[in-house]
Amino acid sequence: MDRIKVLFICVHNSARSQMAEAFLNQYGHERFIAESAGLEPGKLNPIVVDAMKDAGIDISANKTKSVFDFFKQGRRYNFVITVCDESNAERCPIFPGVVDTIHWSFRDPSGLTGGYEEKLTGTRIIRDEIRSRIQEWIKEMTANEGNLK
Repeated sequence: MDRIKVLFICVHNSARSQMAEAFLNQYGHERFIAESAGLEPGKLNPIVVDAMKDAGIDISANKTKSVFDFFKQGRRYNFVITVCDESNAERCPIFPGVVDTIHWSFRDPSGLTGGYEEKLTGTRIIRDEIRSRIQEWIKEMTANEGNLK
């Protein structure tokens, strides 16, 4: 069976979409292939890198990517999942051949305030929310095999 292609999109591809991509590739690697991109690619958030390292996943070598470059390249996905707020999710392009577009809203780690430790604690909470949602979605998709085509 072909693996399901999933694209995660957020604003800068610096945090939420990077975490979602890493978790889906870790937990669903036998069934899914995940990529991520941003509407306005920025710089990988170093606190997100640290939070993911705490979870046993090294994303330090990841680069931020543009969703519009993927679109222009004609990449095809079974699912496009936005992980930003509603107003930014509406700016995402429609990908040809996409089976489904899903929106999961997560707080942006770049909006956290305080010192390093406070930001890291907040980022860990967001990371765990994303990990939990990925694990739930894998279970939902596995239980509903008809959606995996």
